Amino acid sequence: MEVKPQIVIQDLQGFHNKQPYEANAKKNAYKDLSTICIVPTRGVIAAKVVQYFMSIMPPMNQKFTRIFMIGMEVGAAYNAAIENILVHPDLSQWKYVLFLEEDNMPPPDGLLRLYENMDKYDVIGALYWTKGVDGRPMCYGRTDIIPGNFVPFMPASDMVTPCRGVGMGFSLAKLEIFKHPKHPRPFFETVQRYQAGIGAQAYTQDLKWCEEIGKLGYKIAVDGRVKVGHYDFENDVVW
Repeated sequence: MEVKPQIVIQDLQGFHNKQPYEANAKKNAYKDLSTICIVPTRGVIAAKVVQYFMSIMPPMNQKFTRIFMIGMEVGAAYNAAIENILVHPDLSQWKYVLFLEEDNMPPPDGLLRLYENMDKYDVIGALYWTKGVDGRPMCYGRTDIIPGNFVPFMPASDMVTPCRGVGMGFSLAKLEIFKHPKHPRPFFETVQRYQAGIGAQAYTQDLKWCEEIGKLGYKIAVDGRVKVGHYDFENDVVW
């Protein structure tokens, strides 16, 4: 494949006109929004994705830090990061964990918008899609259907929609979830197995975690206002 030079100019038009930062800053100024961003990576992140990472607006006058987990399976990376956070004298007292994966492209105000509804939910994910022309929205399990399931469905595009599971490409969670005494360990686990009398089970680490915390009563949602691109490096396509 011929390699052509590219100039990447980030599209920031309209952000300050549509959602002035001052409004969010004033509304959340009194809250503790301390956030640890966990980024599992194979070690090299595409320049186009990095440009979006660099534009993420952390909350003003709040603690914000990033932890990169290099060369680990995604579930193992999240487990190791959380376990180290929980025993750290300072980080263990922070309020939130932001899960950010190496192929996701969040908007500049994405994190600020996720904070807005964390008083109603315990985990809120952005709206992004699995890769490919037949991609599915990373929003699983309608809460108005009994018994529960993890079938993907399209959430509202301009509001927060409750669900049973989210992807972890760009998701905000309360750190206190991991301190619950009944939360099973490891926190994250990719499952693919068959058990007699139960049948086949297949979960990615994110949906397995959502299932477990759902049993503990935690509330999960997708914020359709936070639209995130899912970058396919091999084909240079954003899904």
